Formats: sequence, structure tokens, C-alpha cells
Amino acid sequence: MMRCPNCNSKDIGKIGSHQFYCWGCFIELTVNGDKMSVYQVEEDGTLSSLDDLFFEDEVSLTEAQLN
Repeated sequence: MMRCPNCNSKDIGKIGSHQFYCWGCFIELTVNGDKMSVYQVEEDGTLSSLDDLFFEDEVSLTEAQLN
């Protein structure tokens, strides 16, 4: 089970083939292979990247983060 990198919640919903939504802190996660991107959903529905807050460099996901 995937955990949110922001709030560590397991309450993650799938909203697309590689897109997920955290019901704990209301952020969107995109997983592409072993890479994850984190976004804040703005009031107008656009997404703002939060990667610079979570990842210093492009980080590969470990098996533990994905399960």
C-alpha cells in the first residue's frame, strides 16, 4: 500500500492510471515508473508542483514506498 509523502496517510485513492489523491492532506500524486511527483490542487483545478518541497533531487521510489 502506498503512503503519502506529505502526511504518511494510507488513505490514497486512484484517480487515473498513474494518478493518486491523498484524502488526508488533499494532494495529488503522479507515479511514473519509479518516480513520484507531488502536486497541490488549486482552487481553479490546476496543479502546482510541490516536488521542490519533497525531493531535493529526482528521487527513485523504493519498493517499501510503493507497497
